[in-house]
Amino acid sequence: MSKHAVLLIGGLTHAEKEWKAWSSKYILKEFIDGSRDDFLKRLRDGEYDNVVGLYRSNMSMTITGPFDSEVVSLLPASLKYICHNGAGYDNIDVDACTQRGGRRRPTSWNIGMLIYLGIAISSTPIAVDDATADVAIFLMLGALRQITIPLTAIRDGKWRGETPLGHDPKGKTLGILGMGGIGRAMAKRARAFGMNIVYHNRSRLPPELEKDATYLSFEGLLVQSDVLSLNLSLNAKTRHIISASEIQKMKDGVVIVNTARGALINEKDLVDALESGKVASAGLDVFENEPAVEDGLLKNPKVVLLPHIGTNTYETQRDMELLVLMNLESGVDKGKLLTPIPEQKGKMGGSKGHL
Repeated sequence: MSKHAVLLIGGLTHAEKEWKAWSSKYILKEFIDGSRDDFLKRLRDGEYDNVVGLYRSNMSMTITGPFDSEVVSLLPASLKYICHNGAGYDNIDVDACTQRGGRRRPTSWNIGMLIYLGIAISSTPIAVDDATADVAIFLMLGALRQITIPLTAIRDGKWRGETPLGHDPKGKTLGILGMGGIGRAMAKRARAFGMNIVYHNRSRLPPELEKDATYLSFEGLLVQSDVLSLNLSLNAKTRHIISASEIQKMKDGVVIVNTARGALINEKDLVDALESGKVASAGLDVFENEPAVEDGLLKNPKVVLLPHIGTNTYETQRDMELLVLMNLESGVDKGKLLTPIPEQKGKMGGSKGHL
């Protein structure tokens, strides 16, 4: 029986040995370096026509650009799985992937469901939870203390400079927008500081996951939070979910932390709120137009800035690469992804495997 082909886009840093070991069971194809035009040409020329699953990452954007409708329309008919390295996958056109190939007729067990035969997508939750939550706590504490001011002062030979009094996390209400794995990991850490946890999610969590956190409406979260942490995916519905109108509903002196995606916040509105004092401080690891950063954020010493390093640890990077490979293997061998993206759960027709 012939081997199935799998495609690696971009290189591997920590799991190359595991990838190479697959040569005994799969045909390994690689697009490690090049340009979007080169990638599109290879797709048009049929170089990947027998590929069943592929590995890509946020970093591979520099090679292929986004997996938008143009790329999806050229992907081979054989392709069933896109296994993505990253918690965020807003550079993949999920709707185009889901709907490609049409809709399956309902059967007795899925009457009323919309079952598509398109391309299934996985991401890397779980693997990123702890490292991202660690950075979120770091940013929260730094924002509460407005740590940029004394850090800059001491390096400039001014000792404390104009460092204001900070705030303790104890007794503060931490509002988590998006109570997935990262949000829950942050809540776990925040409890150790004596914080009260409230959250808003697409749906309320079961008691074993919710623990002592309080479920609120979106507006209730805005109103009650002393610190608001953004831990949700970016899509058409969540883009600029925090803008001037939402900020106006928040407490005076609120702290905002974002380790998810920059475009969840209208950065110009955030700059205005920081300058007016409505927002006391912010901790940001992500930005709307990376690697460019809004000038008003760069110049404001009340903002703690990091260059999107939430998962930048050896352990987490290796775990992410391995999880992508596990998804790819499970998809090709068993017809089922281990960590499918939420938007596709219950929508994909799947298969009995490709062996």
